[in-house]
Amino acid sequence: MDERVTCCIAGGGPAGMMLGVLLARAGVGVTVLEKHKDFLRDFRGDTIHPSTLRLMEELGWLTDFLKLPHQETKSIYAQFGDQRFEMANFSHLPITTKFVALMPQWDFLNFLAEKGRAYPKFRLEMNAEATGLTFDGDRVTGVKVKTPEGAKTIQADLVVAADGRASVLRSAAGLVSEDFGAPMDVMWFRLPRLPTDTEETQGRFDAGHIFVMLQRGDYWQCAYVIPKGGEAKIRAAGLDAFRKAVGKLLPFEAARANAIADWDQVKLLTVVVDRLKTWARPGLLCIGDAAHAMSPVGGVGINLAIQDAVAAANLLWGPLKAGRLTLKDLAAVQARREFPTRATQRLQLAVQNRVIAKTLTAQRPVKPPLFVSVMTSLPLLSRIPARLIGLGFRPEHISEAIRNAKGA
Repeated sequence: MDERVTCCIAGGGPAGMMLGVLLARAGVGVTVLEKHKDFLRDFRGDTIHPSTLRLMEELGWLTDFLKLPHQETKSIYAQFGDQRFEMANFSHLPITTKFVALMPQWDFLNFLAEKGRAYPKFRLEMNAEATGLTFDGDRVTGVKVKTPEGAKTIQADLVVAADGRASVLRSAAGLVSEDFGAPMDVMWFRLPRLPTDTEETQGRFDAGHIFVMLQRGDYWQCAYVIPKGGEAKIRAAGLDAFRKAVGKLLPFEAARANAIADWDQVKLLTVVVDRLKTWARPGLLCIGDAAHAMSPVGGVGINLAIQDAVAAANLLWGPLKAGRLTLKDLAAVQARREFPTRATQRLQLAVQNRVIAKTLTAQRPVKPPLFVSVMTSLPLLSRIPARLIGLGFRPEHISEAIRNAKGA
């Protein structure tokens, strides 16, 4: 049987959940579809940046949010060869929350789900996978959904594709993306953390190797950056060779790498950087990774997706509630968010091509790039990376109308 809702959002990730909660708070009927039965999936992005923390504050939720288990990263360090630099210090940001919160993404999503359920027009449907679209001529009119009870269709005034970089809905809509390429993939795994270890989130750049460590309380979340498509070669060399390669990059005893007991503990992130040329068509809008897959450089992808959601809520809640949504309204979201997306990807691609690719192919000791030496030596310039990582090019604020709404 068909169902009917004002807005149907495919994808219960950060962008989809944030948009659903904000629209429901503004009094718009929303159904969010999440294809899994819960949010418990490891090795998702766990960085909650200052821009997102400020949104929690604007909604009056920051105190409750920070009661969730998390670690606060106030500085980020990088080591090039034997030289070590503080790459970003968030203490100078002009906001209350001068840190990046490292938090399991399932905790963040469960928090948003709990807040959303307080609004009568919010509905989260788990185990509901968006498989396609329905059309009336050129206009998208609904979503085809697969559930344990069988297939159904949800008709909606607006369908939002927030279903990630492999978006089924953007493909079904025939929207075209431009792929910018990436020279690397990332192998993710955990290592135990001891009380005597440093607390610093850090990255190390050595000839042929890039290694990042995120402090997660009793463990380190580790990213071993490899040449694009290089996973099969690394696995073929054997787990012992992998542990030895990791051990040489650790800032403590190499034997800690022996905690990697089998390959099941190592997950591959295939890096993609792309962007839709057009984010919308009548009745459909793409946001987050469905509109623009970001490089992991800076860890800003989740927060950029959340900014998309805020902009979409600010611009669309009125037309949706009044029943007068047009393609022009949807295009306004892209117009608002395209500059920060393009600017961020441009910086990420520069780092990928000038730093990451050169490091992964280097045969000699790595020296710090000139821009790193210059920025970290001049106090004012050293604040730029923290600003770009923490807040981004165009940080969004939740509109007063949504802040003051009660969900009716």
